[in-house]
Amino acid sequence: MKNLIELHKEQFIEELIDFLKIPSISALSEHKEDVQKAAAWVAESLKTIGMENVEVIKTDGHPVVYGDWLHAEGKPTVLVYGHYDVQPADPIDLWETPPFQPVIRDGKVFARGATDDKGQLFLHIKALELLMKEHGALPVNVKFCIEGEEEVASPNLGPFIDQHQEKLSNDAVVISDTSFIDRDLPAICTSLRGALAMELTLKTANSDLHSGTYGGGVPNSIHALVQLLDSMRNEDGSIAVEGFYDGVPEPTPELRSEMAEIPFDEARTKEQLDLDALYGEEGFTFKERTGIRPTLEINGITGGFQGEGLKTIVPKEASAKISCRLVGEQDPQKVFEAVERHIEAHKPTGAKVALRQFIQANPVSIDSNHPMIQTAADAYEKVYGRRPLFPKEGGSIPIVEVFGRVLDSPVVLMGFGLPSENLHAPNEHFHLENFTKGMETVCEYLQSLGRK
Repeated sequence: MKNLIELHKEQFIEELIDFLKIPSISALSEHKEDVQKAAAWVAESLKTIGMENVEVIKTDGHPVVYGDWLHAEGKPTVLVYGHYDVQPADPIDLWETPPFQPVIRDGKVFARGATDDKGQLFLHIKALELLMKEHGALPVNVKFCIEGEEEVASPNLGPFIDQHQEKLSNDAVVISDTSFIDRDLPAICTSLRGALAMELTLKTANSDLHSGTYGGGVPNSIHALVQLLDSMRNEDGSIAVEGFYDGVPEPTPELRSEMAEIPFDEARTKEQLDLDALYGEEGFTFKERTGIRPTLEINGITGGFQGEGLKTIVPKEASAKISCRLVGEQDPQKVFEAVERHIEAHKPTGAKVALRQFIQANPVSIDSNHPMIQTAADAYEKVYGRRPLFPKEGGSIPIVEVFGRVLDSPVVLMGFGLPSENLHAPNEHFHLENFTKGMETVCEYLQSLGRK
């Protein structure tokens, strides 16, 4: 298979570049046509490699692309999930080259969506093309479910899965939207934190006021917001919201031992991030804080005068965007209600508050000993020469929990990205070595499943 990949590598890279040129930003309404274009591009790619029953299926938002090949009688069925939408490219001025004009430098392709998730998704499509070229058939049955709303928390995919359970039924869901631990150390993620995203708005007077006339005599919305936000965290790094930790399991010695096996270089991390020190909940390591412990983060604050120069006012309104990462049995709705109660109980004098919810996602945990996952580990080991570890990731892929719960399927998170590839940031890129080795690994995985 390696020789066949080498033969077609340049062609596949050119096709990936065409895919990356499409600015399929799902969060921005002005890119709706681009998102539709990307869906059509994916559908055509599936048809080209021999997938059948290919559809671009409408939802209340962006469409889902479906396709299948179901001629491997008596063999397992693998559902491949991915997403063709991408994050906004802001801030544009920090990109070395335009985000939707892909370029190749130092063995990497630079473009928005390169690693998240177009490159990782596309390698599955190309792996199946290679298997079809080599054998004229696939070793297992394959279905594709590819969405265009992952970057806006998949609001319509959950209902789609509920409504199409028979169509999507499978023996395993395979997702490549995660990363290695390091360049030479592959990983199969076995835990994802849940998510809750909110916006807190705080108002005081009915207009901005002159700070000379009113300063010191009326409440200041930004001061009040800062005070309220500060009340949510204790000095030891824990969250001060009553009820926040309901459902959070105490990590077992076995789990902490497993976490300790994941390599982590604190000095290197601080150097890479230009930090003097790391920070977090006392009593836990960095990997534990970012993988198996919950958190509450302030993502952004807005208020008052933002223009050039000065405007001496007492601002009437300020807002903050807040996100939580959740673990164990934490219920996103109950956490939201706990934060809401905390805000009401701690709001400063003269403040009127409102809390709006944007995203909810349940935590997910996957058994690393499942045969579908161990077979994937075998495939990595054969191609990369090193068996993957099974880290607990701090991020969230909301739909993973839905796939596992609704379709009652094991989810295999076969990531091929690297932590250094700037996903969601300027100069996002994907290592072409993992693009080609990823194809080889997927081919090996599917062939191994077909032999069982």
